[in-house]
Amino acid sequence: MKFNFDQRIERRKTKSIKWSSEVLKNMFGEEDLLPLWVADMDFLSPPPVREAMMQEVEHGIFGYSIRSEGYYQSVAKWMEKRFDWKIQKDWIIFMPGVVSAVYYVLQGLLEPGDGVIIQEPVYYPFKSAILDTRCRVINNQLIEHDGRYEMDFEDLEEKAGDPRTKLLVLCSPHNPVGRVWSRDELNKVAQICTKNNVVILSDEIHHDLVYKPHRHHVLANLKEEYRENIITATAPSKTFNLAGMMSAHVICENSEMREKLRKVLDKNHIGMQTPLSMAAVEAAYREGEEWLEELLDYLQGNVHLIRETVKRDLPKAKFSPPQATYLAWIDFRDYGIDGKVLEEKMVKEGKIALDGGTWFGEGGDGFLRVNFACPRETVKEALERIAGVLNKEELK
Repeated sequence: MKFNFDQRIERRKTKSIKWSSEVLKNMFGEEDLLPLWVADMDFLSPPPVREAMMQEVEHGIFGYSIRSEGYYQSVAKWMEKRFDWKIQKDWIIFMPGVVSAVYYVLQGLLEPGDGVIIQEPVYYPFKSAILDTRCRVINNQLIEHDGRYEMDFEDLEEKAGDPRTKLLVLCSPHNPVGRVWSRDELNKVAQICTKNNVVILSDEIHHDLVYKPHRHHVLANLKEEYRENIITATAPSKTFNLAGMMSAHVICENSEMREKLRKVLDKNHIGMQTPLSMAAVEAAYREGEEWLEELLDYLQGNVHLIRETVKRDLPKAKFSPPQATYLAWIDFRDYGIDGKVLEEKMVKEGKIALDGGTWFGEGGDGFLRVNFACPRETVKEALERIAGVLNKEELK
C-alpha cells in the first residue's frame, strides 16, 4: 500500500471532539475511554489535501474568499466520474454540513406542524432537526430480516399519502445499518414520494464509501421525472476525513426550491467559506481518488476482522458486514441485556465509547454502532474490550 493506514496518530488534546476528555466526560460520564463513536476517521487526510492547505497557509493571508470556477468544476467532475451524474454549477449550494443542510431545508420548505418521514433506526440528528424546527416526526421503520434491512413500502405509501406529510429524509447509503439501496428500491421510494408530492431530501454523504460489488445510485439521477422533487445533500467530509472543514453541498435541480434555500441561507448569513476549506475540497475531489481506493481496501480488512472476531469471541452477537460506510452495526440482543444497560456497561466496564443503538430510535435497542475507520490494532483493542464485558456477563 502506498498510504499507511496502520499508523496510530495521537489525537487527544488536539481539539478532536471524538477524543476530547471533556466531551467524553459530558457524553458518557467517563474521560479515559477508547472512542469509536463520532463518525470521523483516525487517518491522515490525503497528501494532496494537506499540501493544498499548506500552500494556503504559506501564502499567509486569510481574508474573505469566494469559491472559484475550479472549485465548482471539481465537485461536478467528481459526481460525473464516480456516479455518472452530470450536474450544473447553479444546482450546487454550499452548506456548512449535511446536518445543517437538513435544518435549512426544513426551515426553507416546510411550516411548523408539517410531517417529515424518517426511517429508523437512523442517524439521530434527523429527528432532532425535525423537532427543533417544530415539524412532526413520522417513522417509516425499516424491516430487519436476519441482519438485512429493507424498506416497508406499504407503510411508506400510507404515510406519504397523508396530505400533511411534506418531506422524506432518506439516508442513502444508510447510517447506521450500512445498506446500499438498490436501483429498484430507490425507484419505489421516488415513485411513492413524487406521486404524493412529498419532497425527498437524500442524504448521500456516505456515497463514496461503498464496498464492491455494491454500487451507489444517486437518487436524483435515476429518472428525469423525479429530479424536480429531490434535494441531494453530500460532502467530502466522510470520504476524505474533512469533517472539521465544515464544507458540504446541497445539489438541487428545482429552481424554486433552490431560491427558497438561498433565502434561508441569506437570512442566516450563511455562505462564506474559509480559504483552507475550499483548498481542501478542491484538492480532495481532483486528486484524492487513489487514496480513497486504498482506504476502501483497508476498511474491508477491518470488516473482515470484525466478522471473524465476532464469530469467535462473541458467539451470541450478530454482525452483517455493511455494504457501505465505516460503521459496524452489531446486534447484541441475544445476550438479553437491556439496551441502555448494555451501553452503560461498555462505558463503565469496557472503557469504550460507542454510539448506543438506542440513540438511533425504533429498532436500535440492543445494538451498538462501532466506528472502524481507525488502525487495525485499535479495532482489535475495541473488540477485546467488548468481548471482555459480555463474556464476563455470561459467567455471572
